Amino acid sequence: MQATVDIDASAGDSKSGRITDYKEIRGYVLARKPAMLRMKGLMPVVRNTAFDMVSDGKEFKLWIPPKNKLVIGPSNDGTTYDPDKRMENMRPQYIYDALLLPSIAADDIAVLENGYEVVLDAKRRRVEQPDYELAVIHRGPQGWFLARRIEFSRTDLTPHRQRIYDQQGNVVTDAHYQDYKDFGASSFPTTVEIERPRENYDITLNILKLELNRPLSDEAFALEQPAGAEIVRITASHPPPAIGSLVGPEPEGGK
Repeated sequence: MQATVDIDASAGDSKSGRITDYKEIRGYVLARKPAMLRMKGLMPVVRNTAFDMVSDGKEFKLWIPPKNKLVIGPSNDGTTYDPDKRMENMRPQYIYDALLLPSIAADDIAVLENGYEVVLDAKRRRVEQPDYELAVIHRGPQGWFLARRIEFSRTDLTPHRQRIYDQQGNVVTDAHYQDYKDFGASSFPTTVEIERPRENYDITLNILKLELNRPLSDEAFALEQPAGAEIVRITASHPPPAIGSLVGPEPEGGK
């Protein structure tokens, strides 16, 4: 997929209640199965590159021109989690898994359940509407666990929510899908909200333009080391710079 998006990001502070917002950063997203992702964000107004991030599912690179830094680290390594630095825990794999729902592996167990979603009726009242919920159970190093729960609309069978769990039963990603539109022969949500409850941040991608099933070369996901850039390699004790902080200083006031 190739998409032009507006990126909204916010991070809350559980201690102070302060929320930092970054609104409508223009960006571009490339994704190719099985695990390739590239996302580029532009500075507001001037449209210079704020960040350029690429991943092959195992390793990611994050180029930050305003700071002349190239960050390199594992795409999906939870060991770098820092509860006091919410946006700094972002990984490309979180975005990929939310945008393109992973297929159910042959050795996974899938259980279909009847559930309910809360919607607004014609008078803007909150009502419960039946839906389908698909629980995906996966065998991990510590045994079987609930890996994902996907909620589908009963009217058109489109997914409107996906929750991804860790092996301890915690929700690590809560993705919501809204406003489906047809792009060629495929229907795709134009609003994808990716919440990370543990780190207390969320990123919303508002899709402005989308092309699906066009070939993407390996070169499209190549991010070479810029000349003179400072190299930062991520380890368990050295989390990456915050994506949210790349577009400028955080506002003084709360939301």
